[in-house]
Amino acid sequence: MAKSVTAFTCTACGAAHKKWAGRCDACGAWNTIIEEAPLSQGPGRGLGAAKGRSVPLSGLATHEPPPPRSQSGMAELDRVLGGGLVPGSAVLVGGDPGIGKSTLLLQGAAAFARRGQQSIYISGEEASAQVRMRAQRLGLADAPVRLGAETNLRDILTTLDTERPDLAIIDSVQTLWSDTVEAAPGSVAQVRAAAHELVTFAKKRGVAIIIVGHVTKDGQIAGPRVVEHMVDTVLYFEGERGHQFRLLRSVKNRFGPADEIGVFEMTGAGLAEVANPSALFLSERGQPSPGSAVFAGIEGTRPVLTEVQALVAPSTLASPRRTVVGLDSGRVSTILAVLEARCGIPFTGLDVFLNVAGGMRVAEPAADLAIAGALLSAREDSALPAEAVLFGEISLSGALRPVSQAENRLKEAQKLGFSQAILPEGQKVEGADGMGTRRISDLTGFVGEIFGAG
Repeated sequence: MAKSVTAFTCTACGAAHKKWAGRCDACGAWNTIIEEAPLSQGPGRGLGAAKGRSVPLSGLATHEPPPPRSQSGMAELDRVLGGGLVPGSAVLVGGDPGIGKSTLLLQGAAAFARRGQQSIYISGEEASAQVRMRAQRLGLADAPVRLGAETNLRDILTTLDTERPDLAIIDSVQTLWSDTVEAAPGSVAQVRAAAHELVTFAKKRGVAIIIVGHVTKDGQIAGPRVVEHMVDTVLYFEGERGHQFRLLRSVKNRFGPADEIGVFEMTGAGLAEVANPSALFLSERGQPSPGSAVFAGIEGTRPVLTEVQALVAPSTLASPRRTVVGLDSGRVSTILAVLEARCGIPFTGLDVFLNVAGGMRVAEPAADLAIAGALLSAREDSALPAEAVLFGEISLSGALRPVSQAENRLKEAQKLGFSQAILPEGQKVEGADGMGTRRISDLTGFVGEIFGAG
C-alpha cells in the first residue's frame, strides 16, 4: 500500500517543505509553515513507459492577428487593461479592504454589459441583496448584469459553463472552497486550487474572468505567489482613505504595457474617471512656497505631473526623524547622503518630512532631482521658480543622469502652463518648442545656480 505523505506549505510564498520548520527557506518568513494534505500523491516511479502525443510547434515568424478586445467605455479601466478586455484572459485585482474594489468592478461589469457583453457577478462575501443596494446607489440598477452569491467552486464553474458569459467577476477568491481539498477557505491549498480551476476554465471556454484577491498588511495579494504567475494580468487598486483619488495600477499584463495607471475619484455616485490626472494632483497648488517642487513623471505610457512637498525642521531627538509618504525611503536616504557628501549640505540634527501630494506614489528614479529640490528649498526657506518642473536621476557621484521620454514630460508640463524645465545637461529633448530648459551637469551646480553658492 502507498504510504500517506504529509505536506508542509508556507502560507506566505506557497513553497513546499518535507518537514515543519520555524522559518521558510524560500522567502525567509517565520512561523508560516503549516501542515496540510497534498492535492495528489502522483505516480511513484515517474511517468513510466507510456508515450504522450506530439505537441505542434510553430516558428517565431508565424504571423497571428492581435487578440480581439472588448472595451467597456471606461477609458481609465480600458487603458490599464491594455486597450480592453481580452476573451479568455484571467485578471487578478487586489487592494486594501474598503478601498473600492467591489464598486469599481460592479461599475465595470455594468459598463461591459451595456455594450452587449454578457456579464455575471459572483459574490462570495456579500448577499445578492447587498450588491443590488450598491447598484441602486450607483445608478446601475438598469444594467443587464446577473448576480449570484456562492462560494462552492464546483457550483460556480457549473453555472459559468452553462451560461457561457463573456465576462465573469469572482469576488473574492479567498472565499471559495473546493470539495476536493481538505482545507479551510482562504488557505494556501484552497486559493491555489480555486485560482487554477478558474484560469483553466477561462482558457478552455474563452470566458474573461476577473478575480478579486485580498491583500496582506504589507500590501501584497494574500495567498501563494503562484496565483499571480497563473493569471494574465495583475492589477492593484490603491489610494489613501484621506484622499478621494484612487489609482488602478497594472503590475503585470500579458496583453498590454505593465506599470500603466488609471486614475479615479471617489464620489457619492461611485468612482468617476479622471481624464487629466496632472491637473487634478496640482489643483490645490497655490502660490509657490518653500519645500515644494513639481515633478514631471511617467506612469506607464502617460505623463503625470505631481507635487513633491518637503519640510525640514530642527530635531530634539538623538536620531532625527525621516518620514516619507509616497516615495521610496531608501532613495530619499541616498539623496540626503549625496547632498551631504558631495555638496557639503548637512541634514544632521534636522527632521525631514517628505510627501507626494494627492496620495500618489512615485517610484521613478527620475524624481531624484525634484526630491533634492524640495529638500533644499525647505532647508534654505527659498521657493523654487513657480513656472518650473524638475526631473533627473542623481548618481552617487552627484552627477545628473538623463531619463527617458523627456519630450512627453515637457509636453504635459507645457499643457498645464509651465514654461521652464530644470533637467540634466546630457538630456536630449526634441519637439518641445516654447519650453525653456535649464541644463545642469551635477548636484553641486544645481545648488549653486538655483539656491546660490552658499
